[in-house]
Amino acid sequence: MMLEGWRWYGPDDPVSLDDVRQAGASDIVSALHQVPIGEAWTRKAVEERKNFIENGQPGRSQLTWSVVESIPIPDDVKRLGGKATKSIEAWIASLEAVASAGIKIICYNFMPVVDWCRTDLEWELPNGARAMRFDQDRFAAFELHVLKRPAAVQEYSPAQQARAKVLFEKMSQADIDYLVMVIASALPGSTTEPMTIPQFRDRLETYRDITPKILRQHLAEFLRRVAPVAEQLGVSLTLHPDDPPRPLFGLPRIASSADDYQALFDAVPSKANGICLCTGSLGVRAENNLPAMAERFGPRIAFAHLRATKREADGLTFYESDHLDGDVDMVAVLKALLKENARRAPDEQIVFRPDHGHRMLDDLAATKRTNPGYTAIGRLRGLAELRGAIRAIEHR
Repeated sequence: MMLEGWRWYGPDDPVSLDDVRQAGASDIVSALHQVPIGEAWTRKAVEERKNFIENGQPGRSQLTWSVVESIPIPDDVKRLGGKATKSIEAWIASLEAVASAGIKIICYNFMPVVDWCRTDLEWELPNGARAMRFDQDRFAAFELHVLKRPAAVQEYSPAQQARAKVLFEKMSQADIDYLVMVIASALPGSTTEPMTIPQFRDRLETYRDITPKILRQHLAEFLRRVAPVAEQLGVSLTLHPDDPPRPLFGLPRIASSADDYQALFDAVPSKANGICLCTGSLGVRAENNLPAMAERFGPRIAFAHLRATKREADGLTFYESDHLDGDVDMVAVLKALLKENARRAPDEQIVFRPDHGHRMLDDLAATKRTNPGYTAIGRLRGLAELRGAIRAIEHR
């Protein structure tokens, strides 16, 4: 049976380890978020966190820290590839520290400047719960009228520009500040740092000459350095897809489709080079066939984020839907993953976690502190639905 994981942000996470236990998850997905990006993790720090998770509450149900998400890839690696020697060496040191603690799965991403991106963190659903949403017109308003990226005008149709202008002119300063906070500030789990608008523009400028081909080459150069170490240590490196899976801010995104991943596996065929199958991210792109990808890349999947998104009429706007009810055929994905998992040894089981959940029920209380997408109750619902679907598939 696949292992049930749960994203946990450390001792300051409003969701406690007992909450995780009560949700029924057994495997913790976490990271040393307090370590600055580019700085090597120490074995001592990893061991302390592992001990806190696994032995911090004697007598409680056992939890295992089995996935690191993420060891951030520093910006200079994305811009310079193999020439960013110091940053790559620090990343390898972190990898070795993680492996020494017996953690065998590392999730990472290679998105430049911005990590996962949304325009709304509290979009109200018809049932009163709240979800995260990416509104293409709001995003265009930000690009054209707040960030004022010069080349953006050429990338939007006259109709899109007109809608963005109307939307922006209706925004209060508070609305604009919120949009800046959501897009330019690092969201939970982000592996990029918060930026002011001037800093945002400066960072974009450093990528002016980086094409998709160059960025893909830099990722391959990075993996050719780290994958042999990971393979020797028995660690799986799982690349998280771009979110959303398309270019943003004129930046290349190179982990958005089956072809992107196949090109990466062809370039670096090491068995340590794998994919984090994030059905929510990849599912935003209509041509991505998630069940087919789960089957095609099965041997390279050590870790999966299971959630669904729902595309709206323009094909670019989307929101986080219930785990089983979006555009992703989740049952078919689960069948493919379970088939792959059945082939594996007991110590090589796929770890999955319910991804972004809705803010709902008691988590809606104004006094309740929650991380966007990472509420306890919304993910509890998602995990229960996924668990039920898995049990039904296994007992057919």
